Amino acid sequence: MTSKSSEPIADALAEALRRCSDMDASLAERLQAFAGEVRRFRPEFQDAVDDLVARLRDNDAGKGAPAPGDTMPPFLLPDDAGHLVALEELLRQSPIAITFHRGHWCPYCRINIRALARAQQAIPPEAGQIIAIMPERQQFSAELKSDAEVPFPILTDMDNGYAMSLNLAIWVGPDLERMMANFGRRLPDYQGNDSWMLPIPATFIVGTDSRVTARFVDPDYRKRMDIEDMLAALRAAS
Repeated sequence: MTSKSSEPIADALAEALRRCSDMDASLAERLQAFAGEVRRFRPEFQDAVDDLVARLRDNDAGKGAPAPGDTMPPFLLPDDAGHLVALEELLRQSPIAITFHRGHWCPYCRINIRALARAQQAIPPEAGQIIAIMPERQQFSAELKSDAEVPFPILTDMDNGYAMSLNLAIWVGPDLERMMANFGRRLPDYQGNDSWMLPIPATFIVGTDSRVTARFVDPDYRKRMDIEDMLAALRAAS
């Protein structure tokens, strides 16, 4: 649990999240603005994130994920209502943007999900669809879907099984594990296991032939695929 001394900072960051989410700016600018607020209020946490990102890049984390031209591995995952969703079935309708997120608790994911929810409303059904994948139990996926008014499925990847198959799963490391637990962000409470593993946030544009046509993979979870780039890739895939 968070201490009383940390409550003013938590309140300030919650307000910063609301402000950055509603900015009239690109997704990258909103994410960068929130990262700046975190560095102002929690510089030690951002330093630990910088160290994690450097470690992941030194080990080429995420580079082995499916690339343009590769076949996207199939999945069968439960959505926020418990219904099983298959990639094969989705691709019978239109191209798809598969987006990986760390969890409902992650402010960067919340900013990203809200931007994706707005983007989906601008895509004709036959032109493309978006799905989100998170390693959390369904109650938390449902919570995020409701809070952000998400019109697309949020799928549960228990134990990061699908992310592992794509070479996207990473261990947060002891420093961030300790800090996150101190902030009340205990991954075992959300994921139902003690691994402290997360997916690298990533986006894959997949055509109806199951081939990846574009991707965004960055070990720095503070960065995500630009919405306009995603929409352009979906249009090209359709």
